[in-house]
Amino acid sequence: MRTASITRKTNETDISLSINLDGTGSYSIDTGVGFLDHMIDQLSRHSLIDMEIKAKGDLHIDAHHTAEDIGIALGQAFKQALGDKKGIARYADVHLPMDEVMTRAAVDVSGRPFFVWDVTFTRDKVGDFDTELFEEFFHAFAQNAGITLHIANLYGTNNHHIAESCFKAVARVLRMAVEVDPRQADRVPSTKGTLNG
Repeated sequence: MRTASITRKTNETDISLSINLDGTGSYSIDTGVGFLDHMIDQLSRHSLIDMEIKAKGDLHIDAHHTAEDIGIALGQAFKQALGDKKGIARYADVHLPMDEVMTRAAVDVSGRPFFVWDVTFTRDKVGDFDTELFEEFFHAFAQNAGITLHIANLYGTNNHHIAESCFKAVARVLRMAVEVDPRQADRVPSTKGTLNG
């Protein structure tokens, strides 16, 4: 089983999480931020990656440290659970429709972190959550997972739908990219022979 558990404690946050890349999409998410919980629920459910996340952060300030540090810890767990990456599909992309919204996500589980965010919100908040923190979350995740991740919202008007389509699109590409291809189950999908950067 490709699993990992991470504990991250700083002066700003206290996070414990565990993931199973070969799960069924079951989740237990408690970040103290309702809309972030809802988005990570989508990430788990549609990637089929089981996730348990418990986080306490300095929410009396705002949700920035909580969102970023969960992204860091989740990325670290993802990287750890993948191990040597033998047999994975590695690449994936998807166009994700959600009502009037269309969002594209693409990933290369390369060991080389890079992040592109081409998403614009027309409101500062969705619920009580600052929309700028979606970028912070995904950037922290991509850097610490060691993946190249591109997210682009192609069109749409509803800010809730735009945010949710980003999480669902990323979920789908992660699901496809980490699946094991039986034709190369014992090989790392790289002519270099490694995906460690």
